[in-house]
Amino acid sequence: MTPILLIPARMAATRLPGKPLADIGGLPMIVRVLRQAEAAGIGPVAVAAGDAEIVEAVEAAGGRAVLTDPDLPSGSDRILAALGALDPEGRFDVVINLQGDIPFIAPEAIRACAGLLDQRPHADISTVMVAEAGPEDRTNPDMPKVVASMDPDGRSGRALYFTRSVLYGDGPVWIHHGIYGYRRAALERFTAATPSPLERRERLEQLRALEMGMTIWSAVLDEAPVSVDNPADLDRARAHARRLGAPA
Repeated sequence: MTPILLIPARMAATRLPGKPLADIGGLPMIVRVLRQAEAAGIGPVAVAAGDAEIVEAVEAAGGRAVLTDPDLPSGSDRILAALGALDPEGRFDVVINLQGDIPFIAPEAIRACAGLLDQRPHADISTVMVAEAGPEDRTNPDMPKVVASMDPDGRSGRALYFTRSVLYGDGPVWIHHGIYGYRRAALERFTAATPSPLERRERLEQLRALEMGMTIWSAVLDEAPVSVDNPADLDRARAHARRLGAPA
């Protein structure tokens, strides 16, 4: 298995425009994500950027970035475009899609996502999940849930469905977080397909893969990554950076 880590990012976020370059403790958010990806130590890292400003910020920090078409419809399409530019020969057979708005993602979480594809040779895609923090998570439609058939050790499970709906009964309820590992052929097949009925209904693109018959495995994380989706999240991320001290 030969992985490459790609981080899609664009300036035109609906709830927090320009967030890849938002300053968090003296570093642009996208650079913080880049540093965490590099610390995972599983392969080369690059940013799949939708805007020249992101490329400039990444390169100024000593990282690598590829400028992609800003009109691409999704992060998956963006990483496929960057992959084609970076590796036309197909040397990398696994692609880790790391979202550009998780500035403190633990390197261990990245390694867990990648490791599932090594451990599960029949898995097409890997991802991560955490146990709900409380009843409010179970009813929050902004926190997609994973319905999974769990391994006996409780550290991973095969995803049966993803939903924004409330799940009932005894827990845990697993909350999905958007780190993905793709086998290269699965990524190419996935992005070539049109959005599926369940994907459109739930507004969760991973359902397209399940409807296509792909297999998704999800690793259990002990702690949820800090995600920045709105100004309040950004304030919390900045406070977290102050607790951590000087920028990396």
